[in-house]
Amino acid sequence: MSKMYLGVDIGGTAVKLGLVDDTGAVLRRAERSVSFDGYKTPILDTVQAAIRDFLAQDPPAVAGIGVSATGQIDSRRGVVAGTCGNFPGWIGVKIKDTLEREFNLPVTVANDANCMLLGEVWAGAAKGYTDVIGVTLGTGVGGGILTGGHLLEGARGLGGELGHYRLHALDGVVCTCGAIGCYERYAATTALVRGAKSAGLELPDGRAIFEAVAAGNARAAAVLDRWIDEVAQGLAGLVHIFNPQLILVGGGVSAQQKLLIDPLAEKVRSSVMPAFAQGLEIQAAALQNDAGLVGAVYYFLQNAPQ
Repeated sequence: MSKMYLGVDIGGTAVKLGLVDDTGAVLRRAERSVSFDGYKTPILDTVQAAIRDFLAQDPPAVAGIGVSATGQIDSRRGVVAGTCGNFPGWIGVKIKDTLEREFNLPVTVANDANCMLLGEVWAGAAKGYTDVIGVTLGTGVGGGILTGGHLLEGARGLGGELGHYRLHALDGVVCTCGAIGCYERYAATTALVRGAKSAGLELPDGRAIFEAVAAGNARAAAVLDRWIDEVAQGLAGLVHIFNPQLILVGGGVSAQQKLLIDPLAEKVRSSVMPAFAQGLEIQAAALQNDAGLVGAVYYFLQNAPQ
């Protein structure tokens, strides 16, 4: 009889829940808004209510809870150590202690981008790989690094914060973290939209930009090309540090194989020293919305006291 685990993926707008077995398969899912009243209700209160409701339906025997959470997560203590930008009342929240007390189950907590990568390693596009850079391109840039088969976490579990290494520190765009020139100011889809606006294009989001490029809009194509350059240069720097087998690209835009993944792969390979390009693969992530909660359970299996 396989064991069951609860995967919980806490994002900026919603919490996703999934009943995950010990092969990484998601057997049941639910989702609830955490921002429904402008965060007046503390996020963790909403999460606890969602878990209670989820476990009450057809009550499964759950062996533990793996949590994936947005922000800088001190995974040693299961506490939110920091955030970037406007996410009220989140810093200092004791996720692990609160949920263990409430549900009488062991709990682990890790950063959402790290969990996305682990989900792909366990049950997705990175299965069988030992050295992987995962990058999620969305309103910000998240990331995770697998090196020698292990998640790179650093001293407190804060490692792999790809969005905030500096590519344009002297003359760049101010970031929500207070620094100048962070990678996510250039590689997030919000940067792509900003580029379109600067070029005088009335294209409100990434989807509209990709549609315009597919329809032959040359100005939109130039904006997209420049944005992919920025994404590629950041990844090239990381390739020289970590020498991965695979770069995995997540986020909604990763569905754009021809217009994003293919040109990005070409640009990264041509931007690194030849030996680093040998055998280097660049692929879209496979698990989409399930990656975070699947990865949270995988993190639990690797780190919870057995």
